Amino acid sequence: MLLVARALGEVARRFGLPTVLGEIAAGVLLGKTVLARVAPAAFDRLFPSTGAAPIVLDGLGQIAIALFLLVAGMEVDLSTMRRRGRTAIAVAGAGMLVPFALGFGAARVFADALEVGSPLRGDAFAAFFGIASSISALPVIARILMDLHIYRSDFGMTIVAAAIVNDLVGWVAFAALLMSLDGEHAGGWVTTAGLAVGFTVVMLTVVRAAIHRALPWVLAYAHWPTGILAASLGVTLLSAAATQALGIHALFGAFLAGVALGDSTHMREHTKATIADFVHSFFAPLFFGAIALQLDLVRHFDGVMCAVVLAVACVGKIGGCGLAARLCGTPVREAVAIGAALNARGSMEIVLGLVALQAGIIGEALFVALILMALATSLLSGPLIVRVLRLRAPRRVRDFVSSRAFVPRLRATTATEAIEELAALAAASSKCDARAIAADARDREAMASTGVDGGVAVPHGRDPSLKAPIVAVGVSSAGIDFNAPDGEPAQLVFLVLTPATDDGAQLELLAELGRRFEDPITRRKAFDARSYVEFKALLESGG
Repeated sequence: MLLVARALGEVARRFGLPTVLGEIAAGVLLGKTVLARVAPAAFDRLFPSTGAAPIVLDGLGQIAIALFLLVAGMEVDLSTMRRRGRTAIAVAGAGMLVPFALGFGAARVFADALEVGSPLRGDAFAAFFGIASSISALPVIARILMDLHIYRSDFGMTIVAAAIVNDLVGWVAFAALLMSLDGEHAGGWVTTAGLAVGFTVVMLTVVRAAIHRALPWVLAYAHWPTGILAASLGVTLLSAAATQALGIHALFGAFLAGVALGDSTHMREHTKATIADFVHSFFAPLFFGAIALQLDLVRHFDGVMCAVVLAVACVGKIGGCGLAARLCGTPVREAVAIGAALNARGSMEIVLGLVALQAGIIGEALFVALILMALATSLLSGPLIVRVLRLRAPRRVRDFVSSRAFVPRLRATTATEAIEELAALAAASSKCDARAIAADARDREAMASTGVDGGVAVPHGRDPSLKAPIVAVGVSSAGIDFNAPDGEPAQLVFLVLTPATDDGAQLELLAELGRRFEDPITRRKAFDARSYVEFKALLESGG
């Protein structure tokens, strides 16, 4: 499960899709949807329903939920929420109230369609559906904004602050709902909400301050990163156990522990990334794969239910957040984009749906609909922001390098020969005219040398037949004279070819090459690359 989930997660990422989509696809392929239909004996042997296997999977799932919420909580920046002020609070409030009201109303109007297979009925079910319609996924939203390079803008910070409020209020409301439905703690909404809010206040004041004082000692005297990792996981599990003892679901305590840990200035971004990598590399693939393992998506798919769930989610969130942003003076396009960003539900919606399924609030048909809604909104959010704001995704060298245009050992001994050799490879991979692109690159080389310090050369040219840029790469062990300022021969030659009508692409790619390969260690690793796979690995790992 881990290997297949990780592999399909990487495939999804390559196509610009959420990693969780590939991880869920692994469960679909190995589970009741596909494998159990095609080879039932193999499915029973791999995932027996008796013995230790289901206990182990369930235990890993419970820990995975807690750790996943830890990582989500660490994304919350309380100072950002305070700085963005009126607009963020207004957007967050409307982004909760409007989808909740729409979801609650839809659950009553379309009760026959939505309550299929759900043990819960009436107002309690409607309350859950309202919460499910209003929650956002801060980790997914932050990732989208970072990929679009607008995370640190005022626009991005407003969205992040609103998502923080959405997450906090949403999980408090969900915890209160779970507690009110528990027969042992059914003290009414006021009591249950009071306990959830009280625990939140304690965690974000007393416990948060204690963690802030303790972290320097952990960082100073415990081995890094095992010391901070153990401390973070320990605090998370203790907090989860505390909320479980109060009758509130453990995931709520784990989320608040993440908020308290992540808000400390002693918790550096590198440390957060280390913890996130640990969780996402092992627990997340198993968790999301196991979710789909026991689901029969064919049997439990309900087209009407999926359509209602998706429509309510999109209309409520985009409409509510967009209207609030517009009333606060935000331009129309930005207001719509804010709603589109906060509409991403991602893995948080899936976790909420799973907990609701385990608690007997919903049936498998609605759970499948929530999974599909979470994936659809996450897929649509980024492209919708780009379309509304008319953004252009930044070009990256790694996206335009291919195995057919990589030479680990250049035969050329002069700059002209190197350009012609790389141009031939580029032409073969794109069906453009090799002589024309070589001539254009040679002409530019004659006007101004493209050799740069450190043994790198970046000859470049334009071609009207190209639809997208091409970067051909050659490595020369002896070095080629490209008349660099430092007088050193070029051992790494990049031929950058761009469409004639795209002025920005060439500048972006040349600037990235300059930044990436100014580090001598990165250059040495590139010089030593024996194959395209090794060179591509260098680009993908950040160089």
